[in-house]
Parts: sequence; structure tokens; C-alpha cells
Amino acid sequence: MAIPKITPSEWEVMRLLWRRSPQTAAEVIENMSPSTDWTPKTIRTLFTRLVNKRAIAYKQRGRIYHYYPLVEEKDCANAETKSFLERVYGGALEPMIANFLDSEELSDAEIESLKAIIDSKGRAD
Repeated sequence: MAIPKITPSEWEVMRLLWRRSPQTAAEVIENMSPSTDWTPKTIRTLFTRLVNKRAIAYKQRGRIYHYYPLVEEKDCANAETKSFLERVYGGALEPMIANFLDSEELSDAEIESLKAIIDSKGRAD
């Protein structure tokens, strides 16, 4: 199954559904109201777009729709990472990592953790 392209606004809805599903539109609207100024109509539009993209689905119980994700968060994050890497760095991982390391301050613990990840990748291949 192809992973749909999810916009930043749609990511907000997806994060709520990945945390807890299923949820009704009213529950998502209530959970989003403290962090956004979106109207219920805007959030319902996001639901429609995500259903059309086959990122979420719903089960209807009476007049209430219960929404749940069809795609895994990890798969969407991987697709977004690959898209970003291709757009910004021509698909090359090394310049992206070098740029990140040049612009960020890392603690010794973070550096050791990254070294361990790289070491484990080298042994796995």
C-alpha cells in the first residue's frame, strides 16, 4: 500500500489518532482546541481529505463516525524523511547528517547514542 502524502495540518490529526483510536470527530476537535484555533469545519475537512487519501477510515455507529488510521506513524515518518532527503539533499544522507551536526549542539550522551546507531547499522549489513 502506498503511503499518502500528508500535509502539516493533517499530521496534527494523524498524531491524535495514532495516540488513541478510534476517536470521533467531536473528540478530535476537543483535543485539538487547546493547541489550534481551527474551527470544527476545518477539522472535518481534514478528516475528509485524510479519508480520500486512504490515510484514515471510519466506522459509523448510528450518526457518529469513529475514525482510525489506516497507515502506521513509522511508515508515514519514513516516507516524509525520504521525500525531504530527496528534495533538499538529492537523496544523499551524508550531507544532511553533516549539516545537522554542524548546526546543532549535541551532548556527549547524544553523540554516543548516535555512534551506537551507526555502529549497529554497519554490523547489520
